[in-house]
Amino acid sequence: MVLSKTSSESDVSVHSTFASRYVRTSLPRFKMPEESIPKEAAYQIINDELMLDGNPRLNLASFVTTWMEPECDKLIMASINKNYVDMDEYPVTTELQNRCVNMIAHLFNAPLEENEAAVGVGTVGSSEAIMLAGLAFKRKWQNKRKQEGKPFDKPNIVTGANVQVCWEKFARYFEVELKEVKLSEGYYVMDPKKAVDLVDENTICVAAILGSTLNGEFEDVKTLNDLLVEKNKETGWDTPIHVDAASGGFIAPFIYPELEWDFRLPLVKSINVSGHKYGLVYAGIGWAVWRSKEDLPEELIFHINYLGADQPTFTLNFSKGSSQVIAQYYQLIRLGYEGYKNVMENCRDNMIVLKEGLEKMGRFNIVSKDNGVPLVAFTLKDHTNFDEFQISDLLRRFGWIVPAYSMPPDAQHITVLRVVIREDFSRTLAERLVADVEKVLHELDTLAARIRMISSSSNVTVTEEVVKNNGQVVATKKSALETQREITAVWKKFVLDRKKLNDKMNGVC
Repeated sequence: MVLSKTSSESDVSVHSTFASRYVRTSLPRFKMPEESIPKEAAYQIINDELMLDGNPRLNLASFVTTWMEPECDKLIMASINKNYVDMDEYPVTTELQNRCVNMIAHLFNAPLEENEAAVGVGTVGSSEAIMLAGLAFKRKWQNKRKQEGKPFDKPNIVTGANVQVCWEKFARYFEVELKEVKLSEGYYVMDPKKAVDLVDENTICVAAILGSTLNGEFEDVKTLNDLLVEKNKETGWDTPIHVDAASGGFIAPFIYPELEWDFRLPLVKSINVSGHKYGLVYAGIGWAVWRSKEDLPEELIFHINYLGADQPTFTLNFSKGSSQVIAQYYQLIRLGYEGYKNVMENCRDNMIVLKEGLEKMGRFNIVSKDNGVPLVAFTLKDHTNFDEFQISDLLRRFGWIVPAYSMPPDAQHITVLRVVIREDFSRTLAERLVADVEKVLHELDTLAARIRMISSSSNVTVTEEVVKNNGQVVATKKSALETQREITAVWKKFVLDRKKLNDKMNGVC
C-alpha cells in the first residue's frame, strides 16, 4: 500500500520556502495574483526584497528616530491595532495624548494656570501640525479682516528660503502666498530684519525655524519677536509668530534652557514639534501646541458622535494608530528631564567629535553651528577634481547614507554634505565615518591623478582650433567641451568598474 502522495499544485503547505515553486517565478507587481500563497513564502519573499533597503541606523540623512528600547517596542506592538480616533473605546489612550500635550506645553513655557489644560493635538508628524497651525492663523486673520470690512482674499506668510517643503505645501494647498527671505553665502537662515520688512497687512504670521534642516542652526526668534512688536505698534497690526520647532523643540529646552524662542515671547502663538525626531519616537508622531484657546478658532474644531460619544477633533487625518502616542508618553516618563538632557548632550558631544575629525583633514569648511541641532554640514574647500555629490556616492559603498544638496536661493552655488547625529549614533560610529571619509578622499584623489595622466598623454588641448591650409580644413583639435566629455567618460568607467567590483565582493561571505 502506498502511504505517501505528491502535493498538488494548489497545496499551500511549504516545507522549505527556497525549494518551493513560489520562489521560482517573479511576483506580480501591478495586479493582484489569482491564487494565495503560504504565509511562510510571502514573508520570506518580501523580507528578502527588503534586505536591499539601506540600514536605517546608517541613514545619516534623516532626523527620524531609528532606535527605541525593547520595552517600548512591546508597547507599540500591543497597541498597533488601536485606532486613535475611537476615543470613547480607548479612553486611556486619549488621556495619554492629553498628558503629552500638557507636558510639551509646559516644556515650551506656555502661560498656563495651575490646573489649566493646554491647547494642542497629536498629529502624524510636523507637516500635519504645520498645516493645522497655518489654518488657524489664516482663519483668525480672515475673521478679523471681515469684521473690519477689509479684503481677506490675499493672505501671505513670511518665511526663510530654508523652510522645509511642508511650508510650500501649506501655501499651495491652502492658497496662501509664500514670501521667502532669500539666503546669502555664510548666512543660511532667515534674517529677522528682512523678514519683518516683508510683513504687510495681509501677513497671517511669520514662521521661524528652530533648527534649519540645511545646517541645524536656530533662527533668532527673540530678535524677530522684538522687531515685530515694534512694527505692530507702528502699523496697528498684530502679526503673530509661529515657531517650526520640528527638530529643535526637544533639544533647546534641555541644553539651551536660557534661549528665548518659545511662549516666553508674546508674539509666539503656536509651536509644532516632531515627536519622531528628537522626541525619540519612531515615525510618525508630531505635536501642535497653541498659546491659548483664543489662538485656535473654535470653528475649525469638529464634533462627532457616531463612534459612541461627543468627540472634538482638529486634524487633517481621521483614522491613525495609537502606538506612537503611547510611545511618546513612554519616552517622556521613562527619560524625564534628566534623561532627555543626557541624550541631547551626548548627541552634541558626538557631533563635535565628527566635526573635529573632518576639520583635521583640512579639506572641508564647516557650515553648521555648534549651538543648534546636533548635525555637521560641511562643504569642500577645493572643487577642482571632484564635488560633494561624488563623495556622497562613494560613501554608500561603506553603508553610509550621507546626503549632498545645494542651498536654496540666493546661496544655490553652495553644495553641502550633512550628517545628522541621532541618539543611536555613537562615538565609535563617528570615528568610523571620519576614517571612511578619508578613504573616499584618497580614492577620489587617485582618480583625479589618473584622469590628468590620461589627458596629458592624449595631448588634449583646452581651446577649439581649426588648422587650415589654402582654405582647406587639415585638422581639428579638441574643444574644451570635448575634453570635458572625455574626462567624464573616464570617470564614469572608473565608477562603473568599482561598482562591479563592489557588487562582486558583496556576494562573498
